[in-house]
Amino acid sequence: MKIIIPMAGWGSRLRPHTLTIPKPMVPIAGKPIVQRLVEGLVESVEGSIEEINFIIRKEFGQATEDKLQEVARALNTKCIISYQESPEGTAHAIYCAKESLEGNVIVAFADTLFRTDFKIDASKDGVIWVNRVDDPKAFGVVKLNGDNVITDFIEKPQEFISDLAIIGIYYFKDGEALKSEIKHLLDNDIREKGEYQLTNALENLKKKGAKFVPGEVTEWLDCGNKAACIFTNERVLEHANGNEELLYSKDFKQTQIIEPCYIGKNVVIENAIIGPHVSVGEGSIIKNSIVKNSIIQTETSINGVILERAMIGNKVELSLRARDYSLGDYTTVKDE
Repeated sequence: MKIIIPMAGWGSRLRPHTLTIPKPMVPIAGKPIVQRLVEGLVESVEGSIEEINFIIRKEFGQATEDKLQEVARALNTKCIISYQESPEGTAHAIYCAKESLEGNVIVAFADTLFRTDFKIDASKDGVIWVNRVDDPKAFGVVKLNGDNVITDFIEKPQEFISDLAIIGIYYFKDGEALKSEIKHLLDNDIREKGEYQLTNALENLKKKGAKFVPGEVTEWLDCGNKAACIFTNERVLEHANGNEELLYSKDFKQTQIIEPCYIGKNVVIENAIIGPHVSVGEGSIIKNSIVKNSIIQTETSINGVILERAMIGNKVELSLRARDYSLGDYTTVKDE
C-alpha cells in the first residue's frame, strides 16, 4: 500500500498561523495535522505501508521536508517529496505524485482528521471516505444503490440528494488506472470550474466498470480555520487521553493541570491553571495565567493573561501588566 498526501495549499483561512509553516504542519495535541492524519490511515490498513508521497510547494522549505521525513521514519516507511508549483485542482495535485500511482494507493488531502473503526477492504476497486452531515449543500456527496455501491458523485447539491459528504480520503485498488484517467483530463484540458477535478476521474473510472464503496467514519474533524483547530484539538485530546503520552513536562510550581492536556518537553509553568483541552508546545513558559481550550505552540512566553479558545504561535511573547482599579458600586468592566 502507498499513501499520497497532497498538501501544497497555502492555508490562507488559518492565517496568521500559516505565514511561516504550511497548514498541515500546525500542531494538534502536540503533533502536526499531517502526522495525525497518516497515523490514522496506517491504522485503517491491513499490512504495511510501502511509501508516503507528500506533495508540497518548494517554498515550504527544508524544515518542512525534514519533518515529513521524520514522520515517515516513525512509521517505518519510505518518504517521497513531490512538488506542485501551481494550484490547478485536486486531480492535478495527485498527478504531481504520478510515480506513486501504481498498485494499491490511498489519497488523503491533508486538511482533515478523522476517526473510524473500519479497515480498508483492499479487494474493492475503491473506497471513498464519507461522513454524514446535517447540511450537504457545502460538500461533495455520494449517492448509493441498494448494494451499497456509489452510483453518483454530486458537487454541492442545492437540493437534497444524499447526506454522505466526501471528506477527501480515497482508496484505489489500481493506481495505474487512476493515473491514466487523470492524464486524460490533463492531456485534453478537461476542467471543471477552471480546475482538473478528481471527481471527473472517478466518474470515468466508474463508467468503465470500477465499483466504489463508502467508508463511513465515526468522526470528521476539520482544521480549516482557528475555531475548527481549537475544536479539533479538544476532540483529539479527549481521544488521546489514556492512549498516548501527553504530559512530557510535569514539574510545575503552584500550578493546576486539568486534563486532558498536552504539555511538551521543557515547558515551564508557574502559578497557573492550565486546562482542560490545552496544548502547550515544547520550550514554552507560562506564568501567572489561566489557560483553557487553547493551543500554544513552541518557545512561547505567556505571563499574566487569561486565555480561552486562543491559538498562539511559535516564539510569541504575551505579557499583560496588572491593572490598578478603583471601581464603585454597580460598575461593569468588560474586556472583549
